[in-house]
Amino acid sequence: MAGVEQATKIECSACAKVILCGEHAVVYGRPAIALPLPTLRAHARIEPDRRAFTIVAPDVGVTVSPWRHSRLTRNPLARAALAALELVGQQPPRATLTVTSDIPVGANLGSGAAVSVAIARAIAAYFNRALPPEEASRLAYEVEQLHHGSPSGIDNTVIAYEQPVWFARGKPLELLDAKLVAGLPLVIADTGIATPTRIPVGDVRAAWERDRERIEGYFDAIASLTHVAREALERGDLEQLGRAMNANHALLQQLGVSCPELDALCDAARSAGALGAKMSGGGRGGNMIALVRDATHAEVLREALLHAGAKRVFA
Repeated sequence: MAGVEQATKIECSACAKVILCGEHAVVYGRPAIALPLPTLRAHARIEPDRRAFTIVAPDVGVTVSPWRHSRLTRNPLARAALAALELVGQQPPRATLTVTSDIPVGANLGSGAAVSVAIARAIAAYFNRALPPEEASRLAYEVEQLHHGSPSGIDNTVIAYEQPVWFARGKPLELLDAKLVAGLPLVIADTGIATPTRIPVGDVRAAWERDRERIEGYFDAIASLTHVAREALERGDLEQLGRAMNANHALLQQLGVSCPELDALCDAARSAGALGAKMSGGGRGGNMIALVRDATHAEVLREALLHAGAKRVFA
């Protein structure tokens, strides 16, 4: 049943994400582990207005009038809003929806999916409609196809559920026990290079089509490391997890999706004592993650990564 429109403003948000192990191979049916980053969020605020429904994204200087677009528009903000309105069975309200985000765009932290989920949550709440995580995830996946072409589905899943996930495309979702990663000492560094995920994903696809046996071998090796990483999490073995992360990065280098800047940050992290370091996400820029020993070590690593060229560091 359709909800009743709110008379006051509604504010909702959605978290960022990071892939611990398994990127790229996850597109080809192998498992990956992804973690939510609750302290980095996209925000959506919707409030009544006299004018027709408008989305304002001041961070990027964009204003969108979704009612002027078709349901299948390629504008991601309008697409998310229209999909959410369709989901709750409503027409565009006389309201303004303002979107802001703490999540760096193009850093492989799930900015696009987080914005879509935040928009969907805000519109649903505006009409007094609950939005289950599976519905938010499906909606965000639709918009992710505009950003990435053929996404694995991992970003929208971990962001919509805001829980660590063991994700394998086409298989039932497995939410991991949050206790496994509670307090996991990770430091995240952004190269400042924004490369659309569809570019490295497309290059891996082209390599796979040229030499499937070789590329499938890399995917199988990454899958094995992802299983090792899960076992290490379950045992609380940070040393083993770090080794799996290092080996995962080496395989992603072989796939050609790293870059000198990511490699330099990983090297700097290991030189500063990180237990493991790897690129995370699509690659050719974006972010890397490092596993540290504790909060004091995280601060040492933060300084080392900034010195090595990181534009931003999150701990």
